[in-house]
Amino acid sequence: MAPGSDDKQVTIGVLLAGGGSRRAGVDKRFLVLEGQTLLRRNLAFLHGLFSTVAVSLGQGQRLDLGDAAQLGETEILYDAWPGCSLAGIATALAHYRAPLFALAVDVAFPSRAAGAQVVAAFPGHDIAVPAIDRHHQPLFAVYGPGCLAPMTAMLEAGEQRIVDVFSKVRVAAVPFESDALFHSVNTLDEYQAARDLARHSKGGSAATVAEDERAGGPDAVSDAAPALVAVVGKSDSGKTTLIEKLVPELVRLGLRVGTVKHDAHSFEIDHPGKDSWRHGQSGAQAYVISSPKRLAYIARVDEEMPLAAIARRYFAGFDLVVAEGYKATAPHRVEIFRRDAGHDAPLCGAGEAMALVTDAPLEHEHLFGLDEARGAAQFLAARLDTLRQY
Repeated sequence: MAPGSDDKQVTIGVLLAGGGSRRAGVDKRFLVLEGQTLLRRNLAFLHGLFSTVAVSLGQGQRLDLGDAAQLGETEILYDAWPGCSLAGIATALAHYRAPLFALAVDVAFPSRAAGAQVVAAFPGHDIAVPAIDRHHQPLFAVYGPGCLAPMTAMLEAGEQRIVDVFSKVRVAAVPFESDALFHSVNTLDEYQAARDLARHSKGGSAATVAEDERAGGPDAVSDAAPALVAVVGKSDSGKTTLIEKLVPELVRLGLRVGTVKHDAHSFEIDHPGKDSWRHGQSGAQAYVISSPKRLAYIARVDEEMPLAAIARRYFAGFDLVVAEGYKATAPHRVEIFRRDAGHDAPLCGAGEAMALVTDAPLEHEHLFGLDEARGAAQFLAARLDTLRQY
């Protein structure tokens, strides 16, 4: 059904993703929960319910959908007014001229059952919104074309509170007993609370878990293999330095990160004369050094273990493994190329590196400067599904 063909039908879902994340201090669209970014999780939710899906962005913003682009066609809308969720909703209403479901990108555990309940309450109204006692959840709600005129007048007058439009239109307040289904991530403390909920109930609430696991939704990837990427480059390009910058940014996005360093030669990590070293010298094929804070597993091998096998065997439960080296065998590569390293051209040929980090005037579909580790981390977080394929 085409958008706008029936005022009673809600076939459009709009993800409100234009906020500045000022309170969180990190771009919360790329915060990772249960193995997926909030952006990816909530776009999957909307694509599962609606035939038309759009993302609302602020004026002048850009957004890398990453793997979420594979969920289905997603239209990008740019707010006609600056700086608020009300502008995103009004812009979408003006664009589609039809009822739409609006969802904030920072809702941690969107429930299909709750969404269907809100949509079912919409006919005969201009807004259908969850209500817990007298508190409303306007960023998990349906808005009809009848809201556009009062919203436009409010925005032109500099008013930005969504709930202020409620007194001007017909509102269906849909009762819910708890606001747990609408937990949003505005601060890092709220993000940690969402992670705790996910860890304790594998999805935030028993109802959400059951329906998402049945449908292969946001929580269905919790037992997936770790994502895997290698930082490659010619000698002295700065691979280790890039990893030193990249890992903290990945950790800030909530990823549990492991690293692997490739050594083309033999190495000795233990200390001659130490008890553990003597264990190895005695003929043990493998031995472990364990303490309250660290554990090391040392083994002799007859042949080098492939990177993919290392990731699967030693990094179970991790979100992402970042390797240094493995230029010939890594399934996914990010190359670093520095002009001062003394090389004429990058290591990878066309199409071999998924991103290029450089200070040289080179062309690449996904190009980052040497000091753009945060952007590179968001790029990787947006592609965890791709990076799990190896």
